[in-house]
Amino acid sequence: MAVVAKRRWRTFLILRRMLMCAIGVIGLMALISVHVEEVTKLPADSSYKLPTQQEIGYQKLSREGNWLQEFAPPHSLKSPFTAHKLDGASGRLDSDKLWKPPPNRDYVPCTEPSLSYRTLPESRGYLLVHANGGLNQMRAGICDMVAVARLINATLVIPELDKRSLWQDSSNFSDVFDEYHFINSLIDDVKIIKKLPKELASATRAVKHFRSWSGVDYYEQEIAKMWEEYQVIRAAKSDSRLANNNLPPDVQKLRCRACYEALRFAPEIEKMGKLLVDRMRSYGHYIALHLRFEKDMLAFSGCTHDLFPEEAEELKSIRDNTTWWKVKDIDPLEQRAKGYCPLTPKEVGMFLHALGFPSSTPIYIAAGDIYGGESRMSDLRARFPILMNKEKLASAEELAPFINHASQMAALDYIVSVESDIFIPTYSGNMARAVEGHRRFLGHRKTISPDRKALVRLFDKIEGGTMKEGKNLSNKVIDIHRRRQGSPRKRKGPVTGTKGTDRFRSEEAFYVNPLPDCLCQNESTNSSTSFVIK
Repeated sequence: MAVVAKRRWRTFLILRRMLMCAIGVIGLMALISVHVEEVTKLPADSSYKLPTQQEIGYQKLSREGNWLQEFAPPHSLKSPFTAHKLDGASGRLDSDKLWKPPPNRDYVPCTEPSLSYRTLPESRGYLLVHANGGLNQMRAGICDMVAVARLINATLVIPELDKRSLWQDSSNFSDVFDEYHFINSLIDDVKIIKKLPKELASATRAVKHFRSWSGVDYYEQEIAKMWEEYQVIRAAKSDSRLANNNLPPDVQKLRCRACYEALRFAPEIEKMGKLLVDRMRSYGHYIALHLRFEKDMLAFSGCTHDLFPEEAEELKSIRDNTTWWKVKDIDPLEQRAKGYCPLTPKEVGMFLHALGFPSSTPIYIAAGDIYGGESRMSDLRARFPILMNKEKLASAEELAPFINHASQMAALDYIVSVESDIFIPTYSGNMARAVEGHRRFLGHRKTISPDRKALVRLFDKIEGGTMKEGKNLSNKVIDIHRRRQGSPRKRKGPVTGTKGTDRFRSEEAFYVNPLPDCLCQNESTNSSTSFVIK
């Protein structure tokens, strides 16, 4: 019996060793196969070939519905690249958190007028509007003028776009926006016509600079009184003419209906924008980077970090010769230390790397010409070689209808930015604010807002040799930006202690964050749905 038992034990030991070997071989083969799969997915060099028409699947363009109405976050696609994030001090890799949007706490758009919203009153006259500034400044101004027209019982004439600003764009309203949709979407709110009636073409017009950040009383009393003498009022400027806060709820909701539902882009722009989005999505999850390192912004802000002396002198000359820029003498070191300068391409590369984005991350550059050209992009491109823009995603023939029109080109960047998995602005300008607000309205899509003041201090330490890139820097950068990713919060009010115009200027702009006015929390109880503002 002892011999039999010994043989059985020996057989058991042999079988156990064979099983352990088999498990080891299977694990090794699985590891090798994963490694080979990931390697084969990466391009052989830094010049990435755009996907073909068949690879992209242009059938996406035939989807019904406008991209503005797709409130769901960007659809999840498995990225063809490995993505990891350094998760704080623990240092563990976590790819899910890298692309995961912030919790939206069940906030949904709620822009319907209240039961007390009165029917469209009889028009008392016509409101002409000169929309000033770049695309996003004009967008906000146009939406405000819709609300102003309602307040003063005016018929709104399709606004005239700015043709005299720095961008020198000859586009008319219908070249940039869907004029028919704009008029008909607001038919119950404001009467809108394409042109002033012929019989009023030579009528005396009251040209008025509406007071900035004005409330209801100003328009219903001071401006509305002008109808007693004039049939036509012309708003000389449209930007920041309506208060951000303390307006009736129906006025605020009308602004949101105008901005996020009525004022959509012209069909040709939307079609091209969706095509660019599809082509970016063929690379997987992508970041839209609003890299505001452009000549006009650097000249305006007085920022010269990483520039050659002759470049700094050129920017100063532009600022001195631009009459409508009031501030001429600017200390570039002080500007940067306060966080008033856009991040440089090199700084952006360090920032993204510190957040944990791998070099294989696809990045769409939403910007015009970068000051200094490709040479200034070399550091960023060395870290993140998949840098795309309109010109790389589309052929010259496809971009030909838009190429000489700054507003239309900016509209394409706007669409790709709103639809991105993550939006990162390097400067809080008009486009950055507009895109952030739109992404909040569409479900609080992930928007990482760099703390430029804090980052500059860290980058200066690296440049001075007192700090190195690595785990310590990553931990600090991640911790700083943990609460700067676009999660729901109420719009910020004025800075304590500010008065007069400075008080309004210090407020967070309405279109940066439409909560609480146009976003309600969805509360479901016993299968019944209700919307409440919190």
